[in-house]
Amino acid sequence: MDILAWSIFGGLTVLFAGAAIYFFSKYAHYRAVVKYEGVLIPWPIKSVSLEAFDPVFKTNEFGPTLATQVQFLGRGHLNVPGGASDAETWVLSVLSKKAKRIFEFGTCTGKTAYLMALNSPADAQVITLTLPPDHVDDYTAAPEDSTRAADDAKNESVFNKFVYTHTPVQDKIQQLYADSKLLDEKPYQKGMDLIFVDGSHAYSYVMSDSHKALSMVRPGGIVLWHDYRGPSMTEDVYKALNKLSKEVPLVHIKGTSLVAYRAV
Repeated sequence: MDILAWSIFGGLTVLFAGAAIYFFSKYAHYRAVVKYEGVLIPWPIKSVSLEAFDPVFKTNEFGPTLATQVQFLGRGHLNVPGGASDAETWVLSVLSKKAKRIFEFGTCTGKTAYLMALNSPADAQVITLTLPPDHVDDYTAAPEDSTRAADDAKNESVFNKFVYTHTPVQDKIQQLYADSKLLDEKPYQKGMDLIFVDGSHAYSYVMSDSHKALSMVRPGGIVLWHDYRGPSMTEDVYKALNKLSKEVPLVHIKGTSLVAYRAV
C-alpha cells in the first residue's frame, strides 16, 4: 500500500473513531437523561428507591399495591406547560392521601394542585402560589440566575384560571398570587404536611423557596423538589439543591427528577 493509500486509510480510521466516540457520548447522555443520573460521575445527592423513601410504595409480586391507588389525570407523551411526568405526579398524588396541609410553590396550570386536592382527605387544604399574570415584570432576577430559568418562570405565570377551576375540589384550594420571594412564610411555619417546590427554577428562587419550605414543613412532613435533572438540563436547580444537600439530608428519587426531604 502506497503512502497516499495509508494516509486515506489513517484518515478514515480517525474519522470513524471520532464518530464512534461522539455517538457513544450522545447515547450515554441520552441514557443519563432518561434515567435521571450522571453520565460518568454520580450526582451529589444520593439516589434512593421510592420504597426506601416511603414504605407506602412497597411493591408485591404484582407491582405497586392498592395503597398507591389514586384519582389521576395523566399527560402521557403530550407536551404540556410546566408539567411533571406521570410518574412524578403519581408520587405527589399518593403522598397527598395522608396530607391535610399542602403548599405548592409554582401553580402553573394548576394540575398538581388539582390532583393533590383530589387525592387528599376531605378536610385537607391545598395552598398554591404563582406570580400574578399582570405583574410578571415584578419578577426579581438575581445576577447568578440563568436567563432561561427566568424566561420559563414568566412564561408559566400566564394563567388566571386553572385545571381545578369549577371542579368539586376548588373549595379545597387557596390560590395565592405573589412573587415567592415576597411570601411571608411565618403564618405557615411548621404547619405543612407536604410541600412541592416547583416555582421558578432560577438559582436565587430555588434557594429562597427552599429555605421557606424547610421552615414551613412540620416534623415528619415531606418537601419535594421538581426538575433535578443535572448540570446540562436544569443547571440552577442542580446547583441550588446540591448546595442545600450540605445543610439537610436530601435524597433523589430514582427514575424521577424529584428530590425529597422528610423533616425531623
